[in-house]
Amino acid sequence: MDHKTDYDVVVVGSGPAGATTARVSAENRLKVLLVDKKQELGAPIQCSGAVSAHALGDVGITPDDEYVSSSIFGFKIYDSNGNSTIQDYRKLKPNEYNENPLGYVVDRRRFDRYLMKKAEQAGVEVWLKTEALGYKINRDKTVDIHLNKFGQNINVNTKVIVGADGLQSQVGKWAGLRTHIRLSELASCLQFVMDGVPTDGFLEIFTGHKWAPGGYAWILSKGNEYVEVGLGVIRTLTKKDAKWHLDNFIGNSFVADRLKNGKILEVQGGGVPLAAPLKKQYADNIILVGDAARHVNPITGGGIHTALRCGVIAGKFLGELLFTDKPPTKQNLAAYQQCWMDEIGESMWALYSKKRDIFHQPVMERDRRLYETLSNYFHPNSEYRKV
Repeated sequence: MDHKTDYDVVVVGSGPAGATTARVSAENRLKVLLVDKKQELGAPIQCSGAVSAHALGDVGITPDDEYVSSSIFGFKIYDSNGNSTIQDYRKLKPNEYNENPLGYVVDRRRFDRYLMKKAEQAGVEVWLKTEALGYKINRDKTVDIHLNKFGQNINVNTKVIVGADGLQSQVGKWAGLRTHIRLSELASCLQFVMDGVPTDGFLEIFTGHKWAPGGYAWILSKGNEYVEVGLGVIRTLTKKDAKWHLDNFIGNSFVADRLKNGKILEVQGGGVPLAAPLKKQYADNIILVGDAARHVNPITGGGIHTALRCGVIAGKFLGELLFTDKPPTKQNLAAYQQCWMDEIGESMWALYSKKRDIFHQPVMERDRRLYETLSNYFHPNSEYRKV
């Protein structure tokens, strides 16, 4: 091992949570290194990429043509038979949304690159194609994190490691945190990027066990006459895989006529946690953020908004803590989780309780409750709309 460098924070994982934590930490006068084992940002694409305008504004990100694919003006939620509820913000709040979109569909590769650029502009040092291998706690309460950068083994000394390395967080496993997720709470998601499918500016959500057991299906415009058609299913609730359910939705649902002429241009997919947040998101010299800490909306599966918001919480907390004389022990880092609980965690736990209640019902009642919950969820007066 060679090359020893000192940082206040090393962030492992360059997705929205990691890039935002790194940026905000640097804005709070910390010396930050951001590493990722991938060589291409935002790949592989595992989500639809929908994010609200206020989610961007809340974390200081301006909508930009560099990453915005299309605009969203509202929601259309369907039950399994095709009955629908429309939440059109151009009509519900015309003064605010008649001209300005409610949200956006982002190109994840370009969006992650944009967030990385913002982090670098704030002073963050970035190493791609760099794998984090482990760490050692030193007597002075710092840690050495072991990295492999382009085949070269490097030891980096830091005060705090931020695990923003996704669902199966290696950083969390190093620290002995309980990062295991039950199969019954992991949505298997698949979507096709298609052309030849008409849309009307709404994010369309299709509920019902018939189409997506344990989850829902969606259609949304990706711009340039492309759409994303996808769904998420819980494999413990079906004997079929996500591909079978997506083919069934496209070929046999009440929107099959709209979809029959669509041409598949790209296939994207991955696992999305619909689980409770981790009960413990910190250890000595370590905190977790984003998917690594289960910072994902357990009903909608939305993770971009929560990743951005929780990245800001983490970055501000670290900026305050590391400019005191307090060492980054688990006792002192516990306050990070309390900050998270106060700002967004309590709402996420409430959503998880609601989700568990819905999916413990018989199928017909479950379908009714999920449709009702999502129909109300996206209303402007919803208590959960900003989660």
